[in-house]
Amino acid sequence: MTLLAQLQLKQTPYTLAQSKPSTDSVPPAAVDQPEPQTPSIETPDFSLDSVIVEAADTIVGYFNALATTSSLLQILVVVFCYLLARLISNAATPQLEERLRHIESQPQLLRTLVIPLRRLTWILFALFLWLAAFLLREVTWPSRSYYIGIAATIVIVGVVISIISRFIRNRSLAAPFFYAAWAIAALHIVGLLDETLAALDAIAFSIGTFRLSLLAVIKAVLLLSVLAWLATIIGNFVERRMRQNEDIAPALQVLISKFIKFSLLTVAVLATISAVGIDLTALTVFSGALGLGIGFGLQKVASNLISGVIILSDRSIKPGDVISLGDTFGWINSLKSRYVSVITRDGVEYLIPNESFVSEQVVNWSHSNRNVRLEIKFGVSYNTDPHMVRQLCVDAVSNLDRVIERPTPVCHVVSFGDSSIDFVLRFWIRDPKNGLTNIRGQAFLALWDAFKKHGIEIPYPHRRLIFPETDSAPAAPAKRKPPTSRKRAPKSKT
Repeated sequence: MTLLAQLQLKQTPYTLAQSKPSTDSVPPAAVDQPEPQTPSIETPDFSLDSVIVEAADTIVGYFNALATTSSLLQILVVVFCYLLARLISNAATPQLEERLRHIESQPQLLRTLVIPLRRLTWILFALFLWLAAFLLREVTWPSRSYYIGIAATIVIVGVVISIISRFIRNRSLAAPFFYAAWAIAALHIVGLLDETLAALDAIAFSIGTFRLSLLAVIKAVLLLSVLAWLATIIGNFVERRMRQNEDIAPALQVLISKFIKFSLLTVAVLATISAVGIDLTALTVFSGALGLGIGFGLQKVASNLISGVIILSDRSIKPGDVISLGDTFGWINSLKSRYVSVITRDGVEYLIPNESFVSEQVVNWSHSNRNVRLEIKFGVSYNTDPHMVRQLCVDAVSNLDRVIERPTPVCHVVSFGDSSIDFVLRFWIRDPKNGLTNIRGQAFLALWDAFKKHGIEIPYPHRRLIFPETDSAPAAPAKRKPPTSRKRAPKSKT
């Protein structure tokens, strides 16, 4: 019994159960008997030995067919086509690579052209094989080009699968696609694709009127992967186009691109569910349970998602803004659906939940205007002309690269201190994301150089001890003489 016959017999429970028994193949007495309500059909046993024997016979048959003179000539034609393709590819690839270096400014186009160029040998090999098979079919019998046609089919399928898999950036999706495509192509070439699909469809289980087979699950996984990949590509393309449009605010660009990506992924999931055969109305209970789970168990996740929509809609922050949130100071790198990426001056990237930007106080240094005013305080000696000091400070900071001309820097006297005249110097910068401490340090150094050049002193506190002076020094106290001891005469006894 052949493998095809066994696979067809496996499907008899689904076909014979709906057909009535023929009256020509049963005795007349059996015709008058009522039909059984549930006919019993025995499925033939699966014989692994017969499958192995049949596969071995097929392989031996292929080797015997390759031993003929016509087959050996076709093999020589295949080898000649490969050598010719390799020779032309080695000669043309350096020149084509030199031309591609002129479009390095367009990385997407460069990648699109480099991927086929790396497979130029196999592309030319497939082309030469098809030409050889066509010429042999026109000149001689079609059987004389059978193996050349098979080789051409295998090579072109391999090239197409390899190129498509390289365009898939997600390697976790590219590897399953590569192996699945090769498996389907190999089964189709050897003529076992229909039998394999029938065997996969026979492995199934039923729940009421719903029937789910292994073939349907594989189709759903492949369809969902392809649709999700296409949705991601379209979403990224729309996002790049939105970023190039300067008429749309950055926050609105992110909001539109996220909405389009979410809509495309939703359509991909719904299309996959519908293709499998699941009734979408049956998901009503599941959606209610999901909403209940979000309400109780996923409060923070739902809060961050809604906060992300609020942030994008009210444009409170946008990519490139310089913000301060608690002890974190940096600029916003990107806005995500759950968090905001903030990069500090030391290169550390903080992923702050969206809820923090809605419920806490945020200092946005560039919300409506990117210009930021900085001020530094200092003091000079009372022996210095304050008018000259003001002009020197304004001229010193105006020469710094990051200080803008409008508004102009200003310097004011704020107080007369205990030992110095106190000033405050204010100036504006346009790039706070490049740091605030460094520009303050440059301003202090510029003032130091200007003060040294013009002999201006920066006072610092001195401590002097003053003792009171008198006309005459106090007399030293007289030394007291020790008392002298006298001996008393002894009293006389009377």
